Amino acid sequence: MTARKDPRLAVGVDIGGSGIKAAVVDVDAGELVADRVRHKTPEGGKPDDVAEVAATVLAEVLQAGPEPTTGETVGVGFPAVVQHGVTRTAANVHEDWVDAPAAELLTKALGRRAVVANDADVAGLAEVRFGAGRDVPGVVVVTTLGTGIGSALFVDGTLVPNTEFGHLEIDGEDAEKRAADSAREREDLSWKDWAKRLQRYYTLLELLLQPDLVVVGGGVSKKHDKFLPLLDLRAPIVPAQLRNEAGIIGAAVMAAELDAAGPTAGTPAKETA
Repeated sequence: MTARKDPRLAVGVDIGGSGIKAAVVDVDAGELVADRVRHKTPEGGKPDDVAEVAATVLAEVLQAGPEPTTGETVGVGFPAVVQHGVTRTAANVHEDWVDAPAAELLTKALGRRAVVANDADVAGLAEVRFGAGRDVPGVVVVTTLGTGIGSALFVDGTLVPNTEFGHLEIDGEDAEKRAADSAREREDLSWKDWAKRLQRYYTLLELLLQPDLVVVGGGVSKKHDKFLPLLDLRAPIVPAQLRNEAGIIGAAVMAAELDAAGPTAGTPAKETA
């Protein structure tokens, strides 16, 4: 009989405009192994304040256990374009995050090496490894419909980071202003009327990328039966499977892979003036 290997455990942190949550994850199974911890994002979302709350969340996760086994790295999903550990934009957090050394700041606050990536990319990674995009070859696009529209692009399972397909133009505006779930709620659109806007958005996305699969996430994906059947694309378009846990799982996977690559892998390059 072959002995069962112990699971590889890592911590994922998901920072959003309203909440900061984290948990220990079995990165081979793509599952949380303990209850997640969640605190509200501090009002204003300034870097030092967010880092302090993230440190509190991490401390509670580590105290509750189990202890991570893959190494000291913590994966962090963040609502921004992230290049080499530096946040280049800021969505639903303070503008001081623009061009902030996020990985360095969070590493100092957390007391462990932090690897930081765009939140949609991290959630997409989880869906491609363990969810709706698992084992799908070719081009997979993962979108999240919420306050805005997040996107993650994969080619044969490899992430193309920091896509911003929520800012494609439809009707002379950013797509997310017209087709995000927040637009449906703000304008009190029926599912049918909202689906017409989504059709225009996804038709444009398909024209530009020719995907083999489109995955739709975000909280509204729980009600996918209300709108996905109304869409007509060449590619299959399916609901995400991991939902609110995707960001934590993807961040943990990212951390585990960086630890496996070695102690200096992924270290942010120093910014030059």
